Amino acid sequence: MTNTDTNATATATAPLSRMADPGRFVPEMSDISAALFRATGNRSVPRTTISLVHLRAGQIVHNTYLTLLNTGFLRKAGETEERITAVSSWQDAHCFTPAERAALALVEAVLQPAPRGEERVCDELYAEAAKHFDEKALATLTIAIGQINFFIALALIGKPAPVSSLADRQWD
Repeated sequence: MTNTDTNATATATAPLSRMADPGRFVPEMSDISAALFRATGNRSVPRTTISLVHLRAGQIVHNTYLTLLNTGFLRKAGETEERITAVSSWQDAHCFTPAERAALALVEAVLQPAPRGEERVCDELYAEAAKHFDEKALATLTIAIGQINFFIALALIGKPAPVSSLADRQWD
């Protein structure tokens, strides 16, 4: 048996997730999730930008579930492999718009600790984001970052099976 066969067998017999589907125990979760998707789907921020932000968040917290799910969303939206791959090193990638770069900087600032004594989201970063997003879009982008934070807790604690679509089975 090859190492690949062993890994496939281990994956096939492993449980789908660490915990059962939390929605079975807290049915209100689907209402919260739906409300967040509606709020971020108001078209003031392109869905691609939101998915790029969510992908970067999954990378920052080192979560395969969120990384694969948002990669799947981006592929379905027609994004190139170059742009999807470059999200992890967006600072020196030339394939992102100034607005996308501001959004990626914002999610990094929120999710990563700031140097001691400094704000995570400094005035300069906020001003840069505000140059590219009007008030509604900036509020929507902020909600999108909160949305991924909601799912980060579920993904890190519950450890759902990695999927590339929400239609796939992710919880036991």
